[in-house]
Amino acid sequence: MNRPLSLAHLTVLELPPPQVVETAAAAGYTHAGIRLLPSAPGGLAYPLMDDPALLRETRSRLQDTGIRLFDLEIVRLGADFDVRAYQRFCEVGAELGAHTILVGGDDPEPARLAQSFAALCELARPFGLHPSIEFMPWTAVPDVASALRLVQAAGRPANAGILVDALHWARSDSPLPQVAALPRELLHYAQVCDAPAQVPTTVEGLIHTARCERLLPGEGGIDLPALLSVLPPELPLSVEIPHHVRAPQAGALGWARQARDATLRLLG
Repeated sequence: MNRPLSLAHLTVLELPPPQVVETAAAAGYTHAGIRLLPSAPGGLAYPLMDDPALLRETRSRLQDTGIRLFDLEIVRLGADFDVRAYQRFCEVGAELGAHTILVGGDDPEPARLAQSFAALCELARPFGLHPSIEFMPWTAVPDVASALRLVQAAGRPANAGILVDALHWARSDSPLPQVAALPRELLHYAQVCDAPAQVPTTVEGLIHTARCERLLPGEGGIDLPALLSVLPPELPLSVEIPHHVRAPQAGALGWARQARDATLRLLG
């Protein structure tokens, strides 16, 4: 199989980065992602920028296993975003050979949000990194159309991207033709998972499913074949399937293997 498969850190978030790399290798992935910054205040993350020993160990595991680092998580663009705070973040990404930065858009002021995204792209460009805005229905970038507007308002930087997460696609106003119309150069990867067909009616419910109760491909109600049919067939996939009950029961390696096997069955 030629399509790169990356083990998203959220799938095994309890593991520090060196063990994420080892688990990805043992489970048969080609790539892995690392969460350097939390998705919410107080959330779990592994700031390699501030831990030289852990950074060295992570780099060593990448070299020993042959796993490549795909994405870094997560830069959130809020009203107080200051791009200067992310210099070391980008340096670490380049040192580890990362390709993409996962970005969340929180600033409710569209012009300022676009300026922040443009500034992040400019900072990341010399490091070979591609900031990709992930549309999420509870954020200031709730759907695919708003993600494209953001990239355009930012001046469409050459290293910008849009991340299509299957869960957020299914639970936002993001018609399939709009996804199909995304310019190829904006697509650096997609995230795959499944979820119950019934959509939560509250923001809290949406967030809980996204962070704690995703399903393996084929177990839920998301039309994953339809989504994949409009994405480039070679597009790398990040397998992001956190489950706060089933993952601990299976163990990190067991859950990572189940997630990869289900993804491969989806891909045929």
